[in-house]
Amino acid sequence: MEKTEVAGGIITNSSGGVALVRNGPDFWGFPKGHIDEGEDALGAAKREIEEETGLQNITLVKELGSYGRYKGTPLGGDDTSEHKTIHMFLFRTEEEKLAPKDSSNPEARWVVPELVGEMLTHPKDKEFWRSLNLGLL
Repeated sequence: MEKTEVAGGIITNSSGGVALVRNGPDFWGFPKGHIDEGEDALGAAKREIEEETGLQNITLVKELGSYGRYKGTPLGGDDTSEHKTIHMFLFRTEEEKLAPKDSSNPEARWVVPELVGEMLTHPKDKEFWRSLNLGLL
């Protein structure tokens, strides 16, 4: 089993939306991706957010901690060939337009916080979201 380090973020906008991205045909999650060699978690999170949402002007609010999970499958199951440690950050932006640059993540949407848990595909992503104090958004 491969063990990887991943970084990403929960991004909110002034309209109260949370950015989610689609990976493949029907897997929805937070924008995130592998930390490249020589990169720190925050730098990787910012790069991945830009690639998967097109957002460039984001402001760090705080670190949200880390959680572990296996690589996801389209139906929300686990692909046990890869275990990820996911480092998450909270960001804010005034940008409204989402324009993914990464063809592996062809769609991004602003989702109202009340629906984020329902839209996330992987159970561990849902668990992480539900563990957060929503007042911080």
